[in-house]
Amino acid sequence: MTGPLSGKRIAVPESRELDLFARMLEEQGAETLRCPLVAIRDLDDPAPAEAWLKRLIAGNFDDLILLTGEGLRRLIGIARRAGIEADTIAALGKLRTITRGPKPVRALREIGLKAGLSAAEPTTAGIIAALAHENLKGRGVGVQLYPGNPNAPLLDFLAQAGAKADPVLPYAYASDAESDQVAALIGAMADGTLDAIAFTGSMQLERLAEVARARGMDAQLRDGLARTKIAAIGPVVSAAVEKIGGRVAITPAGGSFHLKPLVTAIVSALARAS
Repeated sequence: MTGPLSGKRIAVPESRELDLFARMLEEQGAETLRCPLVAIRDLDDPAPAEAWLKRLIAGNFDDLILLTGEGLRRLIGIARRAGIEADTIAALGKLRTITRGPKPVRALREIGLKAGLSAAEPTTAGIIAALAHENLKGRGVGVQLYPGNPNAPLLDFLAQAGAKADPVLPYAYASDAESDQVAALIGAMADGTLDAIAFTGSMQLERLAEVARARGMDAQLRDGLARTKIAAIGPVVSAAVEKIGGRVAITPAGGSFHLKPLVTAIVSALARAS
């Protein structure tokens, strides 16, 4: 496709609007390189989590243990896509929540709810200590888990206390194959084979730096950030770029932090550089 970005190769980190963003750049003639710069992702198969939410709505739980704020947000997202968000929030308001640390408390506040019981220490041991003197016999307890940690100590404690635990895993972590793609992106930046990379979220920068550390590619990342024009959608993302040693060259004009003004800024900057 011809256009002002014809011949330009632009990396587009994965986001919820990845296809839209990439298409907008491709319509201007660019070749886009899509990369999964996310550490946490939605489940490939949400059916088990949806079934768990329906048990929640049916009143199967007296308590809900929330280990992460991300877990609750992902559950609400699953409920929204299944068309049961309002029923899910109503059901959450009827039971006692037990939270590990401040992040689940904030996530509850975002949907208008308060934590019922907070662990003094934000750990599994803290959750167990908070429940140690509670009568859990016969109580249905939902347990929000997170990837890579089946949390046998917590589930064993609940079983020994006579509770009926029902765990749910609401999100997944990026795979090794996806990390390989991130490493390849760092290599492409360092080799100078990209004209630009466009960031739309601060977590994308955190993921880039995380993979560079894990793969021993910190020097390549520094070189890549120096060699590649960096576009950022707004000041929060610009600050995240600077935090990992990059310098933003392209931002939307007029304080409009949306995709269309960002694409316009990219077109203006790269077409001028041709």
